[in-house]
Amino acid sequence: MSRFSSTINTTATRLSALYLVLFTSCAVVLVFYMTGSTARFLINETRNAVTEEIETLGDVYSRGGLRRLVREIDRRSRRPSANLYMVADHTGRILAGNVLALEPGILDSEGWTQAPFGYARYGDDVSVINDPQRAPRALAQVIVFSNGMRVLVGRDLGEPQRFREIVRRALITALTVMAVGGFLIWFFVGRRALQRIDRVSEASARIVAGDLSGRLPVTGANDEFDRLSESLNSMIAKISKLNDGLRDVSDSIAHDLKTPLSRLRNRAEAALAGDPKETDYRTVLEDMIVEADQLIKVFNALLLISRVEAGFSKQKLDEVDLAVIVSEVAELYEPLVEDAGMTLVNEVKGPLPIAGNRELIGQAITNLIDNALKYGATEDGRIVLAAERDKRAGMARLSVADQGAGIPESERERVLGRFVRLDESRTKPGSGLGLSLVSAIVGLHGGTLELREAEPGLKAVLSFPISRT
Repeated sequence: MSRFSSTINTTATRLSALYLVLFTSCAVVLVFYMTGSTARFLINETRNAVTEEIETLGDVYSRGGLRRLVREIDRRSRRPSANLYMVADHTGRILAGNVLALEPGILDSEGWTQAPFGYARYGDDVSVINDPQRAPRALAQVIVFSNGMRVLVGRDLGEPQRFREIVRRALITALTVMAVGGFLIWFFVGRRALQRIDRVSEASARIVAGDLSGRLPVTGANDEFDRLSESLNSMIAKISKLNDGLRDVSDSIAHDLKTPLSRLRNRAEAALAGDPKETDYRTVLEDMIVEADQLIKVFNALLLISRVEAGFSKQKLDEVDLAVIVSEVAELYEPLVEDAGMTLVNEVKGPLPIAGNRELIGQAITNLIDNALKYGATEDGRIVLAAERDKRAGMARLSVADQGAGIPESERERVLGRFVRLDESRTKPGSGLGLSLVSAIVGLHGGTLELREAEPGLKAVLSFPISRT
């Protein structure tokens, strides 16, 4: 398909052509309506003026008869810019007036002429009557007396004709300007818009082909194209992130679940290969159930993360008190922390109203306390729960701090991923999904998870938007 054909077939070109046709049609209709209305008005004014003239001449005729009427008509016909006057006998011979010749048949009937007619004044070329394009036109009323004499009083229609000509030229000029303006607008605006659409189409084609690193062009004009490109770029970035996460999860599942599955198989194989009389099948089965439960926990955590990231609970966000949730979790975990030789300190004071899901927020706090127990356990150590209200940002910030070794700053972003564990030897129980789940839950609530230095230890800060009510 040629460049011209592809341009013609675009929606922008079609809309431009449609608007041009619409505006042209409206302009033509409006111009003809105004021209017709004005011309009718001028003709009516002409009729009224001729009627008044005839009434005046009637008074002259009633006072002085035909002789005085002829003299009055002769006098009036000599005035500058006079109306049309003519007195003729029964044979049509002109006796007085300022009209030299008329179109044939004008004096044959009494009353208003049926249509504008051509005429010639004294000093004009009589042959001009035979040329409709050059002959002046007039509208008149004919009076026939009893002796056959005829009197014609009329008025030239040059003014309405000149008005029509002016309007016609104005219409042609306006349509020409509209056509040129439409072309210039298309060339400088529509053509640029089409070029931007072409660039968007090319970028979209690369993205559809699998290159999710590509982005739609943004010119910085902040128009509808830029806003659309920015929205689509955000969507593409999220899709790319989800794809990367899916790829990482697949790799992590293959790597992290391989070990417990291998242990399950080895224990079952060892039990079958041993002496049935000496092998404690019950012990082997119990160990296998423990391993299976751990696998189920991993899959449940993955399922919960996926559901949270998909926003399954967004319609279930109610107003809850963050301080109450923290107090309930602290009361539940206080005996476990004491058994580990540590102290759980709850410094959160309410109320801290937020829009959230009580169960999910409780799960996030539980995961952070579990991590503090596993990785921050020290002799006579403390786990501190604290909160503050940031009114300027409209956020409630909850922190869970321990006194352990902490996490290096370079690793704090990475540990939020799935199956990421800094304990490479895997000496601590867990699957590496805790912080990933916490991040997903906080993100669902429109907040953020930030890992900071506690000096010593690690401080996990959860930020939740404060409820408007």
